Amino acid sequence: MKRNPLASGLSRALFCAALLPASLPAIAQDVPGDTATASATTGAMAAKDLDAVVVQGQIAYRDRTNDIEPVLVYDLEYFQRFEPSTVGDMLKRVPSAVFVSDVLEYDAVQLRGLSAAYTQVLINGKKVPGAGDDRSFWVDRIPAELVERVEILRSNSANRSGDAVAGALNIILRDAYDFDGSYIRVGAMHYDDGEIQPTVAAVTSGEVLGGRLLAGINVQDRYNPKLKRSDRFEEPNGDFVDAEDQTDTRDGQDYSGNVSYTADIGDTGRLSLDGFYVRTDRDQVEVSTEYNARRPEDATEIANVPGLTHVDQENWGIGAGYRFDMAGGTTSFDLDHARFEDKSTESEEEIKYEDGNWDSHEAEALDIDASDSETAFKLAHSRPVGNAGMEFGVDYRTKERESTHTYYAFEADDEGDTVVYELDAVVDSHIEETRLDPYLMFTGNAGALAWEAGLRYETTESEIRGEDGTFSNDYNELLPSVHLKWDIGEANRIQLSLARSLRRPAFNELTPALLQEEFGDNDFLGNPRLDPETANGIDLGFEHRLGRRGVVGVNLFYRDVQDLIEMVNTGEPNETAYDDYADDIEDYMADNGVTEDEAIAAVPFDPNSFIYTVENVGDGKVWGIELDMSTPLTAIGLPNTGVFVNYSWLDSEVEDELGTRRFNNQAEYVYNVGFIQDLPDWKASFGASYRKQGDAYMRVLAEEVRTTYDGDLEVFVEKRFGENISVRLSGTNLLDAYKREYFDKFDNLADQIDRDYDEYELEAEHAGPRYQLVMRWAF
Repeated sequence: MKRNPLASGLSRALFCAALLPASLPAIAQDVPGDTATASATTGAMAAKDLDAVVVQGQIAYRDRTNDIEPVLVYDLEYFQRFEPSTVGDMLKRVPSAVFVSDVLEYDAVQLRGLSAAYTQVLINGKKVPGAGDDRSFWVDRIPAELVERVEILRSNSANRSGDAVAGALNIILRDAYDFDGSYIRVGAMHYDDGEIQPTVAAVTSGEVLGGRLLAGINVQDRYNPKLKRSDRFEEPNGDFVDAEDQTDTRDGQDYSGNVSYTADIGDTGRLSLDGFYVRTDRDQVEVSTEYNARRPEDATEIANVPGLTHVDQENWGIGAGYRFDMAGGTTSFDLDHARFEDKSTESEEEIKYEDGNWDSHEAEALDIDASDSETAFKLAHSRPVGNAGMEFGVDYRTKERESTHTYYAFEADDEGDTVVYELDAVVDSHIEETRLDPYLMFTGNAGALAWEAGLRYETTESEIRGEDGTFSNDYNELLPSVHLKWDIGEANRIQLSLARSLRRPAFNELTPALLQEEFGDNDFLGNPRLDPETANGIDLGFEHRLGRRGVVGVNLFYRDVQDLIEMVNTGEPNETAYDDYADDIEDYMADNGVTEDEAIAAVPFDPNSFIYTVENVGDGKVWGIELDMSTPLTAIGLPNTGVFVNYSWLDSEVEDELGTRRFNNQAEYVYNVGFIQDLPDWKASFGASYRKQGDAYMRVLAEEVRTTYDGDLEVFVEKRFGENISVRLSGTNLLDAYKREYFDKFDNLADQIDRDYDEYELEAEHAGPRYQLVMRWAF
């Protein structure tokens, strides 16, 4: 466990940072302007007309920002013509965004291909709790219609939380200051099975009570019918065991809204209030048929496996901020509270028949009752210091996550018995975290060269309560960051970033609860003493301006990750191991007249099943190259043709008990290529987009999975009517893309090393094309 004294650590950090502007007098000429602060001090309130957003007059390209740190910015208009439903749909078109989930599901985004736990998701620059046990936020919970823009923050800065080894995604919702007007969006989606589902949204903004108010609502049906086929073998190229056909239909609604109010107060003050709400109400119905033959009509053993998952989740957040000029600088206060609630249920039955006769009927169910809330206060002050700019502040944050998983089971005695669940187990956990993170940051520029350097000191006090008691764990991390931006003329730019970041342990890794046979025949026990993983990272990028609106960029990145959280064997055999020797123990008790404990201690056995836990035991490396381009083809006489290309090559290295592997589920590459053709004389446009993601590989105790995806083709055609109406038809998954998974399953680590298979499974899943017709009307 790391325990750094707060006082001495903070004093060293502030002392080092305070020396920074003095050590760079030659290049510190003036302070880069901050657009948000500049607007706040002038009191001017300019807003973009919503009809310009709804009925686009020209193609939108990736924005080139003036940020010193490496940031990619994409306005909603960049994605809108393909009519994305959610932020997840939007992100599949940006560099290095990987999704390893079901077909046409884009929930947990993996920047740089790393698991979602390594990506920080912000809404309006603020942390929010999410559905993932690994602290991830599912981006498919936010509808695209509420979004103004998304920012890909490739490296850390001192004035943001450091939980971003792979980078951070900042979802900026539409706010009152930036937009003026109203519009309505109505549409419907047609699915491969003939189902038609509606969607409706509305946004309005204008002057209210001396300020500006924006409100938006969105209601959309979420529907995803899929077909799956699984074939299982004793081992690769081995004897056939059984097969499974499954229908998997996800049907529900998402209800969401956001509100924003902004008002200027006095000569320099600005008050901002904002809030958002998202509710997911969805049923996932899975109906499987398992049979011990290639075709069900040839089977002697058949099992019907119906399953139902009801998802009932809510995300909401509220925030308030006030900024004003004070003491020769600008001071800001921010207070926000966000909450996630999950009241979902899962159930599955299995009814077996042998030679047409009933054999058995078993069922299991799970009730989930989880809540996760975060409250934060931030105080910051920025001001000029000599020829540099200085910002210092402190973030205070409390987090409380409560979770109760209640497991039920049923086993019938006779055919036709009614399912009556009996309590099987209850797993409770309660995690509280308190953070106090002071930071200090300096910025400056000397003409073409701009720089930013800062230090952030993150302190965390945590308390974990579970069935085995209450545990405390405190850790502190010093996170330095340095960014350089060098503009070479008006067209070229080089950026270099060095930053330290971290990943906090997942909740299921911290919870001290014993989960039986979680990994093959092995049990798992959480470790509340875990420290966070840390990473030293570098980003080196080059960007070139193509004409007035085009941009092409290349970025190289590297992360050296320490204190990796990896699975380790406690050395303690689990109950399954003892069950394997139950007959020997009983014989010893009968022959020697001893108790069971005495027999267990006396009977020699070689266990294969153990209790595993997680510890900070490893190191890893991540690296890759990211290319992106978006530009009109003006240079070849096609100003109304826009092309979009991005490609990311991703790699990594981790050592585990079986040797070297990549980080789990990191795709080898991902790319997207597309075009938009505008027809101004006809007030129309059309375009296409193609995305392909490389293989992803996962290796954990007793199981290995390789996941592949076919390419995804999307197209749209659009017609604009006057200045206020647009109608757009779009198609998704037009190639009927398949997801395929290859499972290598083992009973324990020894069998995994020896390649002694328990089962080898091939699974294929697809969902079919879908079409959407949408109309927008601005007024």
